[in-house]
Amino acid sequence: MSVKQRVGDMKMDRKLMLSFIVLVSIPLFIIGYYSSEKYTQSIEQKTIAYSMKMQDSMMVRIDDYIEDMVSISSIPVYMDDIKENLIRSNAYYAERQHEGEKQVMPNNFSQLLSIQRAIEGELSFINSIKRGANSVYLFDSYGNSYYSIVSGGIRNNLEQSYLNWMSELEHSRGEALLLHTEKYISNLQSEKYAFTVVRKIMDRSLQPIGLIAIDAAISVVDDQMIELDQVTKGTSLIVDEQGNVIYDSQKQWIASNRSDQELIREARLEHGSFYRAENDDEWLNIYSTSESTGWKVITSIPVRELTSETTAVKRVIWITTAIAVVISIIVAIFLSLAITRPLRTMARLMKRVQEGNFQVKFPVKYRDEVGMLGSQFNRMTVRLDQLIQDIYDMETKKNKAELQALQNQINPHFMYNTLETIRMSAEMNDDSLTADMIATLGKLLRYSIGDLDGHTVLKDELLHVQHYVELLNYRYPDRFELICKVDVELLNKTVMKLMLQPIVENAIYHGLDDLNETMVITIRSELRQQQLALIISDNGIGIDEQRLAELNVGLRANSSSDDGDRKDAGGIGLKNVNERIKLQYGQRYGLYVNSTAGCGTEVVILLPVERRAISYA
Repeated sequence: MSVKQRVGDMKMDRKLMLSFIVLVSIPLFIIGYYSSEKYTQSIEQKTIAYSMKMQDSMMVRIDDYIEDMVSISSIPVYMDDIKENLIRSNAYYAERQHEGEKQVMPNNFSQLLSIQRAIEGELSFINSIKRGANSVYLFDSYGNSYYSIVSGGIRNNLEQSYLNWMSELEHSRGEALLLHTEKYISNLQSEKYAFTVVRKIMDRSLQPIGLIAIDAAISVVDDQMIELDQVTKGTSLIVDEQGNVIYDSQKQWIASNRSDQELIREARLEHGSFYRAENDDEWLNIYSTSESTGWKVITSIPVRELTSETTAVKRVIWITTAIAVVISIIVAIFLSLAITRPLRTMARLMKRVQEGNFQVKFPVKYRDEVGMLGSQFNRMTVRLDQLIQDIYDMETKKNKAELQALQNQINPHFMYNTLETIRMSAEMNDDSLTADMIATLGKLLRYSIGDLDGHTVLKDELLHVQHYVELLNYRYPDRFELICKVDVELLNKTVMKLMLQPIVENAIYHGLDDLNETMVITIRSELRQQQLALIISDNGIGIDEQRLAELNVGLRANSSSDDGDRKDAGGIGLKNVNERIKLQYGQRYGLYVNSTAGCGTEVVILLPVERRAISYA
């Protein structure tokens, strides 16, 4: 078939669509693609330049803050009171060492209090000079600490920190040293991060008499980094020259060494940018270096964030193009849409009818051919729904009639009266055992034969099981023992009739071991997450793993057949009880089986906790 023939066979709405795509859409698409590409390049270049400028500005502010910390650390050098008190502290602890550890407290303990109050008073003044200094610590030559805390508590490991700081200052002659961020536990048992400026305190003869350490809480960097990340829509971190992470906006790498990371290795120059793929995303990484501290700030920006504005521009272009195309063809395709849209609606409704929903209605707006078809469709669905309801009612009546006929095969009153006559005859002949057995059997029949859809209370259901076990013990003396451990407040809970006896019967039929003298059956109750669990356990032969798995799968699937659950052997059967529970209360409820071969079986019935009101005659 030729192209001309194919075009001629097209529907009119498709011909119009094709014409306007060729004449209008394609040129617009080409222009939009070229514009968006150039715009993307421009955005990336401007982002790199602006981010570097923000990084430099941020690092200048951080450098100023660190310079202030360095200046603060030099204050004790010029405060004679602090140096004199440090010298007094050294003398005090030198005297204490001289007097030995056996002495609990030197006689001049008041001198220690005087030294401590004086130093801590000076530290409070130092700590108030610069906002953001978390803690200021002073140590004498023996490592004894004095501190003033603004917030957050003190380090728990001051002794170890002092040793680390002294190790860093081993070759120092009084100049300040900036240390990378460390993680520590405060005396409030909380995790803290801080970078530290430390300096030896020298006396006039340039001999060290102590050490000052100023912890700067990492929060002083937070505001700067948050502003940078908000503008760039990326994540940032600061590392020193050894690759130690000073700050990480994602709070993942702080106080760790990441010198082996590809991200940090690629930022080898003082300033620059590079692209890097990670976690199926492409990232633009921009970095700058502080001339003062040598710290390097690296900002990683998702490329999708860079192109978000480009995407908006593209969207405007595509929307404009679509509007132009739609306006051009809307008149040509209006009539076809007016016909095809109702037909598509009808097709969807017919699909829902096919799935069994006969309540759908076709909205008839006009009295044209489509409207007439819709009216006929609505009448058809109403008629189908009526026919199905009639069939359902007929089947329901048929089932009830069959059930009634089955129940009427044996007149319950005739059976009760006959059993009572036999019992009276047995008593008249002094056969009390036979009379008791017939009386128990009569109670079982009276309970069992009746309204199969009826409900009872849990205590009556337990009494029915007790009668059943008593009747078995007449036949097999002392072979079965029933133990009930049900909470008293649950005895009046409404439950389904004939729910426990089939399970007990199943346990006796399948779990009885001829080697055991007595089979013990226990019924107990538990509350489990808004559910009532009735647990029927026995000490029988149990079930092997494969058979147990098949049984539980059948219970979950509401299967109606099971080799280990024949009605002639186990009453109504586990599956029957399970299906009745699910139909009555919902799929959340029902029963399942736990068992170990040779160690007994446990059947768990799950019921709702809520109680239903029931009246008793």
